[in-house]
Amino acid sequence: MPIANLMQVSWAVHSDPGLHRSQNEDNYGARPDLGLFVVADGMGGHVGGEVASRLAVEAIQNAVDSIAMHGPDETWPIPFDRSLGLDGNRLRAGFALANRSIAERSLSEEMLRGMATTAVAVLVTGASAALAHVGDSRAYLYRANQFTRLTRDHSWVEEQVQTGMLSEMEAREHPWRHIVTKALSGGVLDVEVTELQLKEKDRLLLCSDGLTVVMPDKEISNIVATIGDPKAACDALVHHANDCGGPDNVTTLIIDINVD
Repeated sequence: MPIANLMQVSWAVHSDPGLHRSQNEDNYGARPDLGLFVVADGMGGHVGGEVASRLAVEAIQNAVDSIAMHGPDETWPIPFDRSLGLDGNRLRAGFALANRSIAERSLSEEMLRGMATTAVAVLVTGASAALAHVGDSRAYLYRANQFTRLTRDHSWVEEQVQTGMLSEMEAREHPWRHIVTKALSGGVLDVEVTELQLKEKDRLLLCSDGLTVVMPDKEISNIVATIGDPKAACDALVHHANDCGGPDNVTTLIIDINVD
Protein backbone atom coordinates (compact mmCIF):
# COMPACT_ATOMS: atom_id res chain seq x y z
CA MET A 1 0.00 0.00 0.00
CA PRO A 2 2.17 2.91 -1.20
CA ILE A 3 1.54 6.18 0.61
CA ALA A 4 0.81 9.40 -1.22
CA ASN A 5 2.87 12.54 -0.67
CA LEU A 6 6.02 10.80 0.46
CA MET A 7 9.03 13.08 0.75
CA GLN A 8 11.54 12.02 -1.90
CA VAL A 9 14.44 10.17 -0.32
CA SER A 10 17.62 8.48 -1.38
CA TRP A 11 19.11 5.89 0.92
CA ALA A 12 21.88 3.35 1.38
CA VAL A 13 22.91 0.73 3.92
CA HIS A 14 25.96 -1.29 4.91
CA SER A 15 25.76 -4.17 7.41
CA ASP A 16 28.90 -6.04 8.46
CA PRO A 17 29.68 -8.74 11.05
CA GLY A 18 32.76 -6.87 12.29
CA LEU A 19 36.12 -8.46 12.97
CA HIS A 20 35.32 -10.63 15.99
CA ARG A 21 31.88 -12.12 15.29
CA SER A 22 31.30 -15.14 13.06
CA GLN A 23 27.71 -14.16 12.32
CA ASN A 24 25.87 -10.90 11.78
CA GLU A 25 22.95 -10.63 14.22
CA ASP A 26 21.99 -7.19 12.88
CA ASN A 27 19.12 -6.87 10.42
CA TYR A 28 17.67 -3.92 8.56
CA GLY A 29 14.62 -3.08 6.52
CA ALA A 30 14.11 -0.44 3.84
CA ARG A 31 10.69 0.28 2.35
CA PRO A 32 11.05 3.60 0.53
CA ASP A 33 7.56 3.07 -0.89
CA LEU A 34 6.29 3.41 2.68
CA GLY A 35 8.95 5.86 3.85
CA LEU A 36 10.00 3.23 6.43
CA PHE A 37 13.56 2.35 7.47
CA VAL A 38 14.56 0.03 10.34
CA VAL A 39 17.78 -1.18 11.99
CA ALA A 40 17.70 -3.96 14.59
CA ASP A 41 20.55 -5.44 16.63
CA GLY A 42 19.83 -8.95 17.92
CA MET A 43 20.83 -10.43 21.27
CA GLY A 44 20.65 -13.93 22.69
CA GLY A 45 23.35 -15.97 20.98
CA HIS A 46 24.21 -16.52 17.35
CA VAL A 47 20.89 -18.15 16.44
CA GLY A 48 18.55 -16.23 18.72
CA GLY A 49 19.93 -12.78 18.02
CA GLU A 50 19.62 -13.09 14.26
CA VAL A 51 16.11 -14.50 14.54
CA ALA A 52 14.94 -11.79 16.95
CA SER A 53 16.23 -8.92 14.82
CA ARG A 54 14.81 -10.44 11.64
CA LEU A 55 11.39 -10.99 13.25
CA ALA A 56 11.39 -7.40 14.50
CA VAL A 57 12.17 -5.92 11.10
CA GLU A 58 9.56 -8.09 9.37
CA ALA A 59 6.85 -7.35 11.94
CA ILE A 60 7.44 -3.58 11.89
CA GLN A 61 7.38 -3.51 8.10
CA ASN A 62 4.24 -5.65 7.88
CA ALA A 63 2.43 -3.61 10.50
CA VAL A 64 3.19 -0.24 8.94
CA ASP A 65 2.21 -1.60 5.52
CA SER A 66 -1.11 -3.03 6.67
CA ILE A 67 -2.38 -0.56 9.29
CA ALA A 68 -5.04 1.81 8.00
CA MET A 69 -3.85 5.29 7.07
CA HIS A 70 -6.94 6.91 8.56
CA GLY A 71 -7.66 7.22 12.27
CA PRO A 72 -8.03 4.32 14.70
CA ASP A 73 -10.71 1.74 13.92
CA GLU A 74 -11.39 -1.92 14.62
CA THR A 75 -8.32 -2.96 12.61
CA TRP A 76 -5.84 -1.29 14.96
CA PRO A 77 -3.90 -3.93 16.96
CA ILE A 78 -3.27 -1.74 20.05
CA PRO A 79 -4.98 1.27 21.63
CA PHE A 80 -4.37 4.55 19.80
CA ASP A 81 -2.14 7.02 21.69
CA ARG A 82 -3.81 10.43 21.29
CA SER A 83 -0.58 12.22 22.25
CA LEU A 84 0.99 10.99 19.00
CA GLY A 85 0.10 11.49 15.38
CA LEU A 86 -0.90 8.75 12.98
CA ASP A 87 2.61 7.76 11.96
CA GLY A 88 3.82 7.67 15.55
CA ASN A 89 1.01 5.29 16.34
CA ARG A 90 1.77 3.15 13.30
CA LEU A 91 5.37 2.71 14.46
CA ARG A 92 4.26 2.10 18.04
CA ALA A 93 1.91 -0.64 16.81
CA GLY A 94 4.69 -2.12 14.69
CA PHE A 95 6.99 -2.39 17.70
CA ALA A 96 4.20 -3.96 19.77
CA LEU A 97 3.57 -6.59 17.10
CA ALA A 98 7.31 -7.23 16.80
CA ASN A 99 7.48 -7.81 20.54
CA ARG A 100 4.52 -10.20 20.29
CA SER A 101 6.13 -12.08 17.40
CA ILE A 102 9.33 -12.57 19.39
CA ALA A 103 7.34 -13.82 22.40
CA GLU A 104 5.44 -16.37 20.31
CA ARG A 105 8.58 -17.67 18.62
CA SER A 106 10.44 -17.90 21.93
CA LEU A 107 7.67 -20.02 23.42
CA SER A 108 7.54 -22.35 20.44
CA GLU A 109 11.29 -23.05 20.19
CA GLU A 110 13.32 -23.76 23.32
CA MET A 111 16.64 -22.90 21.68
CA LEU A 112 15.37 -19.36 21.10
CA ARG A 113 14.36 -18.69 24.73
CA GLY A 114 15.84 -15.42 25.93
CA MET A 115 16.37 -13.92 22.50
CA ALA A 116 15.85 -10.17 22.15
CA THR A 117 16.72 -7.26 19.93
CA THR A 118 17.12 -3.52 19.97
CA ALA A 119 15.47 -1.59 17.16
CA VAL A 120 15.29 1.91 15.74
CA ALA A 121 12.87 2.91 12.97
CA VAL A 122 11.90 6.06 11.12
CA LEU A 123 8.73 6.59 9.11
CA VAL A 124 8.91 9.51 6.68
CA THR A 125 5.64 10.91 5.31
CA GLY A 126 5.50 14.26 3.60
CA ALA A 127 7.65 16.73 5.49
CA SER A 128 7.29 14.94 8.83
CA ALA A 129 8.79 11.84 10.36
CA ALA A 130 8.01 9.55 13.27
CA LEU A 131 10.90 7.91 15.11
CA ALA A 132 10.69 4.92 17.44
CA HIS A 133 13.38 3.02 19.28
CA VAL A 134 14.04 0.48 21.99
CA GLY A 135 17.55 -0.24 23.27
CA ASP A 136 20.83 1.31 22.14
CA SER A 137 20.51 1.39 18.36
CA ARG A 138 20.53 5.08 17.47
CA ALA A 139 19.21 7.74 15.11
CA TYR A 140 21.01 10.96 14.21
CA LEU A 141 20.07 14.03 12.16
CA TYR A 142 22.54 16.06 10.12
CA ARG A 143 21.07 19.43 9.16
CA ALA A 144 22.77 22.68 8.12
CA ASN A 145 26.17 21.64 9.51
CA GLN A 146 24.65 20.50 12.83
CA PHE A 147 24.83 16.83 13.87
CA THR A 148 22.21 15.90 16.46
CA ARG A 149 21.55 12.63 18.23
CA LEU A 150 17.80 12.00 18.16
CA THR A 151 17.62 8.97 20.47
CA ARG A 152 18.61 8.28 24.04
CA ASP A 153 20.18 4.88 24.67
CA HIS A 154 18.17 2.56 26.87
CA SER A 155 21.29 1.18 28.53
CA TRP A 156 23.06 0.99 31.85
CA VAL A 157 25.99 3.14 30.73
CA GLU A 158 23.67 5.82 29.35
CA GLU A 159 21.98 6.06 32.73
CA GLN A 160 25.41 6.56 34.32
CA VAL A 161 26.31 9.25 31.77
CA GLN A 162 23.04 11.09 32.46
CA THR A 163 23.75 11.12 36.20
CA GLY A 164 27.35 12.26 35.66
CA MET A 165 28.89 9.02 36.91
CA LEU A 166 30.53 8.23 33.56
CA SER A 167 31.84 10.36 30.71
CA GLU A 168 30.98 9.56 27.09
CA MET A 169 34.48 8.15 26.59
CA GLU A 170 34.25 6.02 29.74
CA ALA A 171 30.85 4.73 28.62
CA ARG A 172 32.26 3.55 25.27
CA GLU A 173 35.02 1.62 27.06
CA HIS A 174 33.04 0.30 30.03
CA PRO A 175 32.75 -3.52 30.25
CA TRP A 176 28.98 -3.15 30.83
CA ARG A 177 28.45 -0.99 27.73
CA HIS A 178 26.38 -3.72 26.02
CA ILE A 179 23.83 -4.02 28.85
CA VAL A 180 20.52 -2.61 27.63
CA THR A 181 17.65 -1.74 29.94
CA LYS A 182 14.91 -2.03 27.28
CA ALA A 183 14.55 -4.35 24.30
CA LEU A 184 12.08 -6.24 22.14
CA SER A 185 12.14 -9.45 24.13
CA GLY A 186 8.56 -10.65 24.36
CA GLY A 187 8.15 -9.11 27.80
CA VAL A 188 6.79 -5.75 28.88
CA LEU A 189 7.44 -3.25 26.09
CA ASP A 190 8.35 0.40 26.62
CA VAL A 191 8.98 1.94 23.20
CA GLU A 192 10.04 5.58 22.90
CA VAL A 193 8.32 7.44 20.05
CA THR A 194 9.04 11.00 18.91
CA GLU A 195 7.99 13.09 15.93
CA LEU A 196 9.94 15.70 13.96
CA GLN A 197 9.67 17.96 10.95
CA LEU A 198 12.05 17.41 8.06
CA LYS A 199 13.71 19.88 5.71
CA GLU A 200 15.28 19.60 2.29
CA LYS A 201 18.87 18.29 2.47
CA ASP A 202 18.38 16.70 5.89
CA ARG A 203 20.35 13.50 6.37
CA LEU A 204 19.23 10.79 8.83
CA LEU A 205 21.52 8.07 10.13
CA LEU A 206 20.24 4.88 11.77
CA CYS A 207 22.88 2.58 13.25
CA SER A 208 23.51 -0.31 15.60
CA ASP A 209 25.82 0.11 18.58
CA GLY A 210 28.67 -1.60 16.74
CA LEU A 211 29.34 1.86 15.35
CA THR A 212 28.81 4.01 18.42
CA VAL A 213 30.80 1.94 20.92
CA VAL A 214 33.98 2.60 18.95
CA MET A 215 33.32 5.99 17.33
CA PRO A 216 32.45 9.19 19.20
CA ASP A 217 29.73 11.38 17.70
CA LYS A 218 32.30 13.88 16.40
CA GLU A 219 34.01 11.25 14.25
CA ILE A 220 30.66 9.96 12.98
CA SER A 221 29.62 13.53 12.17
CA ASN A 222 32.80 14.19 10.17
CA ILE A 223 32.02 11.29 7.82
CA VAL A 224 28.30 12.01 7.58
CA ALA A 225 29.01 15.67 6.80
CA THR A 226 31.83 15.29 4.29
CA ILE A 227 30.85 12.29 2.14
CA GLY A 228 27.91 13.24 -0.04
CA ASP A 229 27.05 9.87 -1.55
CA PRO A 230 24.98 7.91 1.02
CA LYS A 231 26.43 4.52 0.05
CA ALA A 232 29.98 5.80 0.27
CA ALA A 233 29.20 7.39 3.64
CA CYS A 234 27.72 4.13 5.00
CA ASP A 235 30.74 2.19 3.75
CA ALA A 236 33.16 4.67 5.31
CA LEU A 237 31.43 4.48 8.69
CA VAL A 238 31.61 0.67 8.73
CA HIS A 239 35.21 0.61 7.56
CA HIS A 240 36.17 3.11 10.25
CA ALA A 241 34.41 1.03 12.92
CA ASN A 242 36.40 -2.01 11.80
CA ASP A 243 39.61 0.04 11.74
CA CYS A 244 38.84 0.82 15.40
CA GLY A 245 38.80 -2.90 16.22
CA GLY A 246 35.42 -4.00 14.86
CA PRO A 247 34.35 -5.69 18.12
CA ASP A 248 30.69 -6.08 17.13
CA ASN A 249 28.33 -6.31 14.20
CA VAL A 250 27.78 -2.88 12.70
CA THR A 251 24.97 -1.55 10.52
CA THR A 252 24.69 1.97 9.13
CA LEU A 253 21.66 3.20 7.17
CA ILE A 254 21.51 6.72 5.74
CA ILE A 255 18.41 8.48 4.39
CA ASP A 256 18.81 11.73 2.47
CA ILE A 257 15.77 13.98 2.19
CA ASN A 258 15.35 15.47 -1.28
CA VAL A 259 12.57 17.79 -2.38
CA ASP A 260 13.42 18.17 -6.06
